[in-house]
Amino acid sequence: MTDWFHWLNLAGVAVCAISGTLMAYQKRMDGFGVVVLASVTAIGGGTLRDIVLDLPVFWVQDTDYLYITLVAALIPVVWLRISPRFPYHYLLIADAFGLALFNVVGIEKALINDAPMAVAIAMGTITGVFGGLLRDIVCREVPLVLNGELYAITCIAGGVAYALIQSAGFSSQWCMVAGLTITVLMRFGAMRWHWQLPVFKSDIV
Repeated sequence: MTDWFHWLNLAGVAVCAISGTLMAYQKRMDGFGVVVLASVTAIGGGTLRDIVLDLPVFWVQDTDYLYITLVAALIPVVWLRISPRFPYHYLLIADAFGLALFNVVGIEKALINDAPMAVAIAMGTITGVFGGLLRDIVCREVPLVLNGELYAITCIAGGVAYALIQSAGFSSQWCMVAGLTITVLMRFGAMRWHWQLPVFKSDIV
């Protein structure tokens, strides 16, 4: 794989590890809990993607991802020692960037391994949302992907943008920029203006 893809994947792992650590801080977990939550958030989605695609699991094949997870988890620990306030929106911002980075990484990895575009979009969505889903389940929170506010849909929209830019003949770098931009902007819009899907509920009292 090319260097830029490797570094983009590392960035996604780092941002999601930070997201997991911030959640661990909010839930008052001990040091082991911090490592566990940072790790499942950072590598959970990519692990499932590689298993589904029948590929070597990325962090088993390249231990750099484990090291970057641990280093990234230390960043908010040090920061929160200095400034112990916990603005919840920092967790959401880190989660949004991790979602977008992992979305395009999942799409690109699927395409590199000759998956059809529809499968690639699904793999991008899985890579983006599954780590955060595990994080929220471990913390006994309603997962962000299930609470009505646009989440997985932003990955799908980013994947469609990737596909449209690719069909127009642009290079994969521009496709990834488009996918990243659409995913992040839609997620930020959902956070700011509470864009939601219709909620399935019964009218029976």
